[in-house]
Amino acid sequence: MKPVKAVIKLQIPAGKANPAPPVGPALGQHGLNIQDFCSKFNEKTKEMTGDVIPVEITVYEDRTFDFTLKSPPAAELIKKALKLKKGSGVPQKDKVGKISSKQLEEIAERKKQDINAHDLEAAKKIIAGTARSMGVTIEK
Repeated sequence: MKPVKAVIKLQIPAGKANPAPPVGPALGQHGLNIQDFCSKFNEKTKEMTGDVIPVEITVYEDRTFDFTLKSPPAAELIKKALKLKKGSGVPQKDKVGKISSKQLEEIAERKKQDINAHDLEAAKKIIAGTARSMGVTIEK
């Protein structure tokens, strides 16, 4: 097991990693080959185009790295499901859309491995909370 130097967490659009900020500076300060990471990330995420993909990069002392992809943030999935540009600035007053129970379940299913929930119902409640904080009404 190689000694770990750092763990970097970034959110990058799928298939669009490039040496520009935030990727370049985050990896450059640890002496990594930025272009190597970008090409590997873009290769792994090319079929997920349109999603923002959180990535956790483990940097080792010998300047090598591994990375793991996570599922897109819940807010991004909700915006995509409802075709929204952004959430509400005042979620208690201004509602921007409605999400069905079926859509909540689909998003919870996709986020299941990254959410701290024991079952699908708990995951749905977490996603519903995110939707409410964005100004989205939950349909029963």
